[in-house]
Amino acid sequence: MADAAVEKGFFASKGGSLIMEWLFTIDHKRIGMLYLWCILLFFIIGVFLGLAIRLELFTPGRTIMGPQAYNGIFTLHGVIMIFLVVIPSIPAAFGNIFLPLQLGAEDVAFPRLNIFSFWLYIIGGAVALISLFTGGGPPDTGWTFYVPFSAVSTTNVSVAVAGVFILGFSSILTGLNFIVTIHRMRAPGLTWLRLPLFPWALYATAWIQVLATPILSITVLLIAVERLLGMGIFDPARGGDPILYQHLFWIYSHPAVYIMILPAMGVVSDIIPVFCRKPIFGYKTILGSSMAIAFAGSLVWAHHMFVSGMSDTAVMIFSFLTFVVAVPSAVKVFNWLSTMYKGSIRPEPPLIYALGFIFLFAMGGITGLVLGSAGTDMHVHDTYFVVGHFHYVMFGGTGMGLFASMHYWFPKIYGRMYNKKQATWAALILVVGINGLYFPMYLLGLAGMPRRYYDYLPQYTTLHQLSTYGSWITFVGLALMIWNLWHSRKHGRPIGKNPWGAATLEWTLPSPPPTHNFDEEPVVTHGPYHYEGVIIEEEVSHE
Repeated sequence: MADAAVEKGFFASKGGSLIMEWLFTIDHKRIGMLYLWCILLFFIIGVFLGLAIRLELFTPGRTIMGPQAYNGIFTLHGVIMIFLVVIPSIPAAFGNIFLPLQLGAEDVAFPRLNIFSFWLYIIGGAVALISLFTGGGPPDTGWTFYVPFSAVSTTNVSVAVAGVFILGFSSILTGLNFIVTIHRMRAPGLTWLRLPLFPWALYATAWIQVLATPILSITVLLIAVERLLGMGIFDPARGGDPILYQHLFWIYSHPAVYIMILPAMGVVSDIIPVFCRKPIFGYKTILGSSMAIAFAGSLVWAHHMFVSGMSDTAVMIFSFLTFVVAVPSAVKVFNWLSTMYKGSIRPEPPLIYALGFIFLFAMGGITGLVLGSAGTDMHVHDTYFVVGHFHYVMFGGTGMGLFASMHYWFPKIYGRMYNKKQATWAALILVVGINGLYFPMYLLGLAGMPRRYYDYLPQYTTLHQLSTYGSWITFVGLALMIWNLWHSRKHGRPIGKNPWGAATLEWTLPSPPPTHNFDEEPVVTHGPYHYEGVIIEEEVSHE
């Protein structure tokens, strides 16, 4: 029985009700797994909603649904993917599981606050989903809840924004927990400049969560107040200012892009040195760029508003700042490529997904400069060009970063290895599918196709159909990846504690890690990317 408990690690039951054990656990690893399973469930729902949108747009006119249903599905897809999947994905799931392990700590600083933030996540998600089936029907405002429409729509907007309000508090508590954990729970010898780059990325992200998320909470609360009490805050018919809403919303929502992408960058920064057998190139530069992105990314929100009538001076300043914030992102890409230069590269699945991240994120980032330049943004604003850019960054970037995390840490979580050939094929299919899905959107935008439209002129049919074909290819890649991981969690080949030969602290523990993490408090004597003497322990001894 003891051997079985050791083999199952933190999955092992303590003899009580298994459901109650997990729902009321304060073990950071179990909380991270709860997040991961829920995030993947919401992700699958969001994927099917996205497929429904693409099927409707396969031909002009009505294909499978009417305009009201389309607007409801469109809104739900955005709310689920942004607030329930992309924002919490890597920090709440893999940050919870591996941040204490990489710090050499027993747990996060506030374990009970940690499980409370998960409950808030579930409650907020449930409230958002309830909005579909109550009141005046699914909200039809889009995930941005733009006023004045969201203030006067008869659909169930108030319940939906209540769900977003609750989800915001979950994000704030997680960020607060991570900040204190990184400051106070590091092992002896683990100085700031010996931290792996994943904790650095989580640290930069946590500050954005704590400082920017309250602005979103206040903003959506004001929508509910305006709807319920009839106050003229944003609705111009009541004396309100809709431009004020845009400022408040984007002051949060543009930094939220970095809440989504910075943890993925941290994962990639950990993965590339492992599979190139080289220390990361420019360690201090990468961690500095993470903090620079967190700071500068909070100053560029109004580049979403170039067509709103702001002054020429404001347009110039925000356009300049947008180009400034692109510099630290480019620095990361150059450092990753420099790390690979003359490295002993092993093309394992985590590296394939990380390279997919770099390519797709670069595609989204470069086209972001087109939107950041006021002259070109005037022409492509509110077209499908914006949709293509956003999805390249969010799904091509954060999504591939999440998938890289899943394949990198899967052996550590389950103690088994997935089918590497299937994982590689899934990654390649995904890269082809994502490009097929979103690149035609750039061309649609340049041709003048407005975004969020239920119908379109016949001249856009071919590009819409190419995009829909790309969605089918993407779905095949996702299905293959999820099936491979799901099947391998019980039937995969048992592996040792360090199948990749990584040098960070979590790989010194058994796979899966024990409930108590470390038998003895580790003492760190060098930086995180020294591979001399690190043994790749892929096979499990059966002696």
